[in-house]
Amino acid sequence: MNKTGKLILVPTPIGNLEDITLRAIKILNAADVILAEDTRVLSKLMKHFGITNKLVSHHKFNEHKTLQNIISKIEQGLQIALISDAGTPGISDPGFLLVRTCVEHGIEVECLPGPTALIPALVVSGLPSDRFVFEGFLPQKKGRQKRLLQLADETRTMIFYESPHRLAKALSMFADFFGSERQACVCRELSKMFEEIKRGTIYELKEYYEINHPKGEIVIIIDGAPKKKTTHKNAEDDYV
Repeated sequence: MNKTGKLILVPTPIGNLEDITLRAIKILNAADVILAEDTRVLSKLMKHFGITNKLVSHHKFNEHKTLQNIISKIEQGLQIALISDAGTPGISDPGFLLVRTCVEHGIEVECLPGPTALIPALVVSGLPSDRFVFEGFLPQKKGRQKRLLQLADETRTMIFYESPHRLAKALSMFADFFGSERQACVCRELSKMFEEIKRGTIYELKEYYEINHPKGEIVIIIDGAPKKKTTHKNAEDDYV
């Protein structure tokens, strides 16, 4: 009986290696091929857990070239695991294009639950978590200003990823577009030894990081805009 090929997305720890799941280790050991965003980074993880499967490079610069070869291997019956440098593949990391193509070809896709930076940052921020919007990394240059203008009236809690060298500038732009007194939280190096959680107004955080230059992975949580009062009739009245 031929083995059925499929793609399996395997989240990897965002910092603390103990956050990997037993199921993730089992899948990585059993996979025929492991696609890795950076084989040098992931080889350390593999060595730590005694996983000896061959790593194959799969990142944003080569994913279009390697796509059809990967699809062909899965259709031949191989089970391929996809991992990113940290967290869940496809969330601000390579993965979407491959998943979409597998779906278009009728190939089974499985995704393990596991580490991602945005949810721990949201929960620990103390800001409303019942409704939120994940923006990931903002566009560069003019596209960034346009996107922030579109988000100025967003009432849901907003989650952004940002690089450390652009953090202070990003907070300055948030203050300009959202208001300097808007509550926010900056989470840095989540789950790692030097994890840092800073809460305050956007202005206070901007002032802090203009003096204290950060390093590592950054997640920014920003409170949504106050909901505007409306004089419209309550929709529920139509059903009374």
